[in-house]
Amino acid sequence: MDINMSLIGQMITFAVLVWVSMKFVFPSLNAALDERAKRIADGLAAADQGQAAMVMAEKRASEALAGAREEASQRVADAEKRAQLVAEEIKANAQAEADRIIAQAKADADQQLAKAREALRAQVADLAVKGAEQILKREVNASAHADLLSRLSVEL
Repeated sequence: MDINMSLIGQMITFAVLVWVSMKFVFPSLNAALDERAKRIADGLAAADQGQAAMVMAEKRASEALAGAREEASQRVADAEKRAQLVAEEIKANAQAEADRIIAQAKADADQQLAKAREALRAQVADLAVKGAEQILKREVNASAHADLLSRLSVEL
């Protein structure tokens, strides 16, 4: 009976220990475990939200980058068009200037040609007068024969 009593005493002690543990220790442990599980769940939710925010930020950044690239390519295209227009304008101005210079040179050449013809006519008229003078052996009066000399210069 000694063994039975001791066994019953141990059983009662164990039962009291289980009851005290369930009444005082386990609720605190359960609360601490529940608190820890809640913090872990909140942390995972915050991580999911942070990851979603990061994905959205990356998406906005890539859209902004694509927009900036598009704007840059548009500006480059506009600059190329403007450069081409300026080059065409410069080319047109240069062609107009070249045409003007050519026209001026032709006008100068025509004017010099006309002066040379007039000088040549005058020289030919003088030579004709001198030749006629030589032939007639007398001096031809230029003022008296001006009509004849002017017809001669027109024919030449």
